[in-house]
Amino acid sequence: MNHLIIFSHPNPSSFNGSIADAVEAVSSAMGHDTLRRDLYGMGFNPVLGRVELDAPAHMRAQDVRQEQEFVSWADILTFVYPVWWTGMPAMLKGYFDRVFSQDFAYALHDTMMTGLLTGKKALVFSTTGLPSTLCTSRGMHEAMALTTDTGMFELCGIEVLNHAFFGSVASVSEEVRKSYLSEVVAIASRFL
Repeated sequence: MNHLIIFSHPNPSSFNGSIADAVEAVSSAMGHDTLRRDLYGMGFNPVLGRVELDAPAHMRAQDVRQEQEFVSWADILTFVYPVWWTGMPAMLKGYFDRVFSQDFAYALHDTMMTGLLTGKKALVFSTTGLPSTLCTSRGMHEAMALTTDTGMFELCGIEVLNHAFFGSVASVSEEVRKSYLSEVVAIASRFL
């Protein structure tokens, strides 16, 4: 299986980095061809400009074509990112804006939208600074999952296998972080 990990955090040594490391380790141990893309580390340009927006599919920028090749190659995609202001970092949102473009990730026909990435699966790991109990009680986890899992992935034809949220990452104990990573390993082991 081809496994693409999209990591979006400015600090590779962050807890999000530990999540990506754990997923990558499980994937490699299972014998999957695994590729990790560190959006901040590679200096991905998240800005979708007018020229690019208006360009036909065959005229896409080289960096976008490269990322689309990786997405096409993958059977399963894993996204690891922090939640900032109840959404993904602008870097990752820009990745979706540029890479998951029309006529690559979806097609529009009159009033119908067709996902073009059918058959692909996704795992999503999101961290928050707020406690999970607060996010859940106010419907924030549900809203974030609806926006990403349904509004982005599923509309493009990608089946979301699991979306895990880990709360209060900046303030929990090392023991809790270890339990979070154990959960990451369990999820990755189950679905990869």
